[in-house]
Amino acid sequence: MKAANRLVSRKIGEFFRPTQLFEYVSLDQPNKMSHAASGWRRIAGGNMLDIEEFDPGPPQDFARHFAAVPSYAEFKDAFWLDWGPIFYRGRLDGTAKVLCIASDPGATERIALRTLVGDAGQRVQGFLRKLGLVHSYACLNAYAYALIPGESENGDDLLLQPDHLAWRNALLDMAKTPALQAVIAFGAQARNAVANWPGKNGISVYNLPHPSSRDPDLLADKWRAAVVELRTVVTPDEGGDATVSNYGERLAEVDYAPIPKRDLPFGLPDFMGDDRWLRSASPPQYAGVTRPRPDDRHTLIWKAPIKP
Repeated sequence: MKAANRLVSRKIGEFFRPTQLFEYVSLDQPNKMSHAASGWRRIAGGNMLDIEEFDPGPPQDFARHFAAVPSYAEFKDAFWLDWGPIFYRGRLDGTAKVLCIASDPGATERIALRTLVGDAGQRVQGFLRKLGLVHSYACLNAYAYALIPGESENGDDLLLQPDHLAWRNALLDMAKTPALQAVIAFGAQARNAVANWPGKNGISVYNLPHPSSRDPDLLADKWRAAVVELRTVVTPDEGGDATVSNYGERLAEVDYAPIPKRDLPFGLPDFMGDDRWLRSASPPQYAGVTRPRPDDRHTLIWKAPIKP
């Protein structure tokens, strides 16, 4: 980890910027430098930026693997290819107790540079909160690129391409560590990816509806039952609360949770990962980043809240 070591060697202890004093905080390993729930936190002085925590990026072995993602060119008509891939969110340092696998990154994820950050991601974060998890999780995708709706059949073909299958299974193997207690596949593409992963043997696997399911009753029923079962499998994090209320008949605003700053790269605006302002609009909105047609392959529209 040469690049990471250079960063650490410069910033262990206290780190100065003009009018700012920072310290490196690692919540899981307070005496070690770690990618687990860690980041730079402002500890004194100044008003330039209010920095709490941020994700410094993947460990080098994961970064190398991400960089070796196979080409999607053969299936370019099925994906929003030109925006590039998005790979993960959460802990990749071996401390994840739950591995969440989604289908593909959306438009919000392209802006955030992390997966499961938009409305669906905030629903998943609420699910993790009900298990008492505040940092010991990791999120990956069946696809590294965003799949165009209606192209799932072509996407299924790509899932089983030998080079993609080998790359994805190697990634899942890397995320499978002794700390892992459960794998959750959200949606059909994620379910197919896990079904074709030999490394799943010996792990509790839960196949759940995608957080954006168009059947809200089924979504709430399946997620509610999974919370009950997973609470017997997953050890809550220190500071987590696995006794919070379970889902009602349908998911409600209380069932969402903001994406923690420790999961996101440095420099994103405060509202990224928390779309309460959109959902409280009249009528409610569920996406702060959209792809306008007909130029949806090359244009994104990103909304920001109006500050008083």
